[in-house]
Amino acid sequence: MSPLLAHLSDGKDHRVADLYEPLADSLHLSQEDRNEMLPSGAQLVYINRIGWARTYLKKAGLIEQASRGVVRITARGKEILNSRREPIDTAFLGQYPEFVAFRDSGRNGSHEATGNAQGNVEESPEDTLNRIHTQLRNELANELLERIKAAPPGFFERLIVDLMIKMGYGGSREDAGRTVGRSGDGGIDGVINEDRLGLDVIYLQAKRWENTVGRPVVQGFVGSLAGKRAKKGVMITTSNFSKDAHEYVQQIGDKVVLIDGETLGSLMIQYGLAVTPVASYDIKRVDSDYFDE
Repeated sequence: MSPLLAHLSDGKDHRVADLYEPLADSLHLSQEDRNEMLPSGAQLVYINRIGWARTYLKKAGLIEQASRGVVRITARGKEILNSRREPIDTAFLGQYPEFVAFRDSGRNGSHEATGNAQGNVEESPEDTLNRIHTQLRNELANELLERIKAAPPGFFERLIVDLMIKMGYGGSREDAGRTVGRSGDGGIDGVINEDRLGLDVIYLQAKRWENTVGRPVVQGFVGSLAGKRAKKGVMITTSNFSKDAHEYVQQIGDKVVLIDGETLGSLMIQYGLAVTPVASYDIKRVDSDYFDE
């Protein structure tokens, strides 16, 4: 909020869209920072931050809307800019009744988390929703892994085939994939068609482990692929892979993908395997382009 107010210190009218890059420059944002999207993918993070800074400053009476998409600093804003040396946060804005009324209007839910009592942590409502959503996803992924570890070995082997089908490989279980998982399978736990016609196949191996899967185990899987004259394989574990294992698959010519427990849980949630929706929220934002036309 402080950098935005400083950019309006000349008292002139400024298009908000014209402030994006200057503000990013003043905050020394890298190109990677500027390209970062909200988890929802709906907006760039830094533009989202500028949007909420504009809203908060406006609600506190430090800036005002000059016209569509255009803002300017107010007398109150100039006074604060000239007298305050510390960054402006939501705790500071709490001295203004207009901002308090705005803040309290959203305190039925996550809006209250826009800042802590000391103002040390700033969150927009989108930040709060995304943080809570991420927390729920992580908890769900962990629960999925615990359920998988507690299930019989054959269940995990069937699960990885089901996951590949959910991801679009092959089609239905009947014509796309089958589990092997029996003595003499050559280290292969599942086979799935890469496409509906079965022009190529992908071999799967499931490791329901607690310990890290190292390079020798991955090398054994690659050897099993060679025995099948196969070039593509996916190894999935409920734990994780060592650095050497990841480096090894990057060096070999065969296409082998390693999926650890964290990624497995995330993919199951993303593709709706063994999970069911319990609630859905349609979040909208103002279409600034409509007002700026």
